[in-house]
This record gives sequence, C-alpha cells and structure tokens, in this order.
Amino acid sequence: MSTITDRRLELHEILCGILGSRNVYFQPPENLKMKFPCIIYEHENNDVKHADNRKYMKKRRYQVTIIDKDPDTEIPERLDELMFASFDRRFTADNMNNIVYTLYY
Repeated sequence: MSTITDRRLELHEILCGILGSRNVYFQPPENLKMKFPCIIYEHENNDVKHADNRKYMKKRRYQVTIIDKDPDTEIPERLDELMFASFDRRFTADNMNNIVYTLYY
C-alpha cells in the first residue's frame, strides 16, 4: 500500500510530464524564486464518501495552478486529460496568466 507521500510524489512526476520541465512546486514558500512557466500545487482538502457510517472512499483534493506568460498556453489542455481534473478559474497577476484547476488524486 502506498503512503500519502508516495502518492504525492507520483502526482508530482505526472505534473512534471504535463509541463515538460521540472518547474513544478508543491506548496512553495513565498521567498522561492520560481522559473516560468510553472505549476504550483497544494493539498486543499479530502473528499470522503461514507456508507453504513463508515468511510469507503477517500481522495485528496489539490489546487493546481498553471502560471505562464503565454495566454494561449497549451498546458491546460494536457492537464485537462487527467480524469479527475476540472477547470476552476483564470486570472492575471503580475502580467502572468494563472489557470487554476481542482484535482483529485
């Protein structure tokens, strides 16, 4: 049985493959100098399903943010291919495009 850390590291590698680089950051500190384009992801919550007063399914929910100068970046199209990824919102900050997804993994 895999641990939470093993699953997160597996997700990290998937996100690196989607981005095509190692510029993927898990809950980065504010003082970290990031390289762009990049993906930032953080654990948000857990989705738990119950039946007969017991947990029968639990998935970790992540917020995944793609940051790119290119407003027409194709990175979201690749992230969209993951089964449990859904688009949340898009915004611009510091002349960078931020595309936010919710992902269960």
